[in-house]
Parts: sequence; C-alpha cells; structure tokens
Amino acid sequence: MRNITLSADERLIDEARRQAAFENRSLNDLFRDWLRQYTAAGGAAADFDGMMGRLDARGIRAGRKFTRGEMNERR
Repeated sequence: MRNITLSADERLIDEARRQAAFENRSLNDLFRDWLRQYTAAGGAAADFDGMMGRLDARGIRAGRKFTRGEMNERR
C-alpha cells in the first residue's frame, strides 16, 4: 500500500475521527472506501457515454422530443 498526505481543517478532522469512531472504523478505511467509489464513478460515466453512442448509432437521439409515431414505434 502507498501512503499519501492530506491537509484539512483541524476541527473537520476531529469531527471526522469522532464520526468514524462511532461507526467503529478508521479514517483510512473510510478514505479507501471513498477512493473506490470515486474511481468507480468514472467507469459509470464511460458506460453511460458508450450506451448513448450505441443509441445514437440506432437513430435514437436524446435531447429532443420524440414524435407520437416514434414513441409508439415497435422494433
């Protein structure tokens, strides 16, 4: 594992430590969880962009109103 150094307001750190202790966790543990969630969110954005590209390739374009015929069309 690699170490990093972070800076934050002392009162914020103290409050975070109290909250972590209440949850029986450490700040390091909480930060690792946050990093996992943060990096996973980037993957979700890429998945969304890929899905939008596939829809566009099929002629489905977001950002406009569909006609009644388009909304009722069966494929």
